[in-house]
Amino acid sequence: MTFRWLPYRVSGELDKTQWYHSSSLLLNKKLMKKLVLYVFFALVATLVNLLAQEATSIVTSHELEIFVCMSVGTVAGLLVKYVLDKKFIFKYSTESHQKDFKTFILYSLMGVVTTLVFWVTEYTFDVWFDTKKMRYVGAVVGLSIGYIVKYHLDKKFVFVGR
Repeated sequence: MTFRWLPYRVSGELDKTQWYHSSSLLLNKKLMKKLVLYVFFALVATLVNLLAQEATSIVTSHELEIFVCMSVGTVAGLLVKYVLDKKFIFKYSTESHQKDFKTFILYSLMGVVTTLVFWVTEYTFDVWFDTKKMRYVGAVVGLSIGYIVKYHLDKKFVFVGR
């Protein structure tokens, strides 16, 4: 096991009390890269979700428009997020289309609770503020909470060696 001394300047002097295992720095860099990618992909999926909702809102003039829009946006965001998570975050590959479909179903099931959080938050903002802008703010808040929870569920239950 190798340890490296990393010089830290404290009041202009080197502090030699900071010791780190060299592999932990590599781990932290990999973890930070994964975190940045995950947040970026969550933003991409959120944008896809909101654009799909807005497009649906333009062509839909139904009493239950918000529910139709949220459903279409959810499916669009889910598909994008699944592909990105599988390939770049969890680096998971499947041997067949059948295995990929099963993984997608499990991925989707893990998203049921997080989707409910997102929908309740978006709907609550829509009811409270009664503006499309605030409805989308609620969507972003709900999706943010949902993506944090979903990452941990996917890591533990979906993208594991089976």
